Amino acid sequence: MRLPGWVFIVGAVILVGMTALCSVISFTGAQRMVVDLSNRGLQVSSPVELARTLLTNRDALSQSGATSGSAFDAFIAALPTATPTLAPATATLAPGVTQEAATPEPTATLDPMADIPTWNDPRRFTVLLLGIDQRTGVEDDEKYFRTDTMMVVNIDPVRKQAGVLSIPRDLWVSIPGFREGRINTANALGDANAYPGGGPALAAETVEANLGIDIDKYVLINFDVFTAVVDLIAPDGVEICIRETIDDPYYPDAGYGFIHVHFDPGCQRLDAERLLQYARTRKTQGGDFDRARRQHEVIRALIDEVLNAGGIANFVGQIGALWQELSGSFRTNMTLEEVLSLASLAQQIDTDRMIFRQIDNMHVQFATTSSGDQVLVPNYSAIRSVIQETFSPVEQVPPADLRQRSQAENATIALFNNTSIAGLARQTQEWMLSQGVAIETVGNMPEPDNMDTIIQMHTDKQWTARYLASLLGLPEDRIVRSNNNLSGTDIVVVLGPDVQALLSGQ
Repeated sequence: MRLPGWVFIVGAVILVGMTALCSVISFTGAQRMVVDLSNRGLQVSSPVELARTLLTNRDALSQSGATSGSAFDAFIAALPTATPTLAPATATLAPGVTQEAATPEPTATLDPMADIPTWNDPRRFTVLLLGIDQRTGVEDDEKYFRTDTMMVVNIDPVRKQAGVLSIPRDLWVSIPGFREGRINTANALGDANAYPGGGPALAAETVEANLGIDIDKYVLINFDVFTAVVDLIAPDGVEICIRETIDDPYYPDAGYGFIHVHFDPGCQRLDAERLLQYARTRKTQGGDFDRARRQHEVIRALIDEVLNAGGIANFVGQIGALWQELSGSFRTNMTLEEVLSLASLAQQIDTDRMIFRQIDNMHVQFATTSSGDQVLVPNYSAIRSVIQETFSPVEQVPPADLRQRSQAENATIALFNNTSIAGLARQTQEWMLSQGVAIETVGNMPEPDNMDTIIQMHTDKQWTARYLASLLGLPEDRIVRSNNNLSGTDIVVVLGPDVQALLSGQ
């Protein structure tokens, strides 16, 4: 059994999403390196030249098998040497004569953004992220790989926002020039049949033809890089708030066997290996859909870690090691200039302007092919809605309009107490009735874990969910899609201890 290839996500985030987030940071480190190299008598005019030199020498460095230190020394040896400057002779003064101390010249401060090309195109920019189930160092007769993970990242330069949409691998689509099949087979078909641009190009064309999303660039990555990247960015681990017990006795190990992994609910820091297990396992009721949600959660947590001081220091301090670790593990048609200019654009996007969504059970029908394969038949009308929601979200709607749109949906609502606070669901029901919101069902979660309040959508009645979030003072990322419906209602509000402040008027 081959390991699932979802973990390209972190590499993809580093190379595209996190490249966009971290390249500015890395560029600052490169500027400092330029100054340091100049002090050592080596001539590099700018960080862009430094990056180009690294790119030019990447294959030679990786083939040498050198350690990061010796590879860096080899790189330094390839740089042109600055012409040495003789120090002025020191005059000998007569006895009793003093020399006035020279006023030190002000030290120039390098602008880390000075040489980064700016992103001047106002049009949206879309990157297809592909993860293949390939591991180097493990013998495998297969030459052409299906994609275990597909994500589309869309950046809007005008609105300064980004959207990430996950595409399920079992989506049944028409593959241009080939037969119908799962969308995850497009990459293998493209590579096996020498399709122009290879598998990634065919995968991109398949997304365009079936989902109507224009793809500008692609990044394809295997999953060897995960633990190394996380160890560099977050050596002390990443905090994840787990919402349910996860027990997987058949989690695939590093080869072709199994190990037993287990997670208890609650907020906890996960090291690289545990983070990998958390995002790879499918042993929850939602299966692949839950896994996509956890992958988004991992990306958010890693971005937060990179943006804090420790993550930045770790990333900048080990750029060379990170570069060597990723070398040879990806394919992309992005140029260096595009990556750098994308970085200058991405630094202007706040994290609360990043939207994560997935095509899930709300947008597909479960079906079985004539050969007995379980597949997902797309509901294109519903998929168009989630694409709109991800890449062109509706701007803030006044509460009065939200209320009106919510009433038009006529959704059924349930409240479930997810705490040890007795009567919390009833108290919240009375408060909501005072706000004009009817509650059909109240109850208690089977195993309350005291996590913060979330709003579960079990049907596509988003205006009701958004209105409830507005009433409860919750951010819209607390709205989640779910197929674990305990009440049969359209919306379930899973109440956490944070709702007490609202009920007490604080």
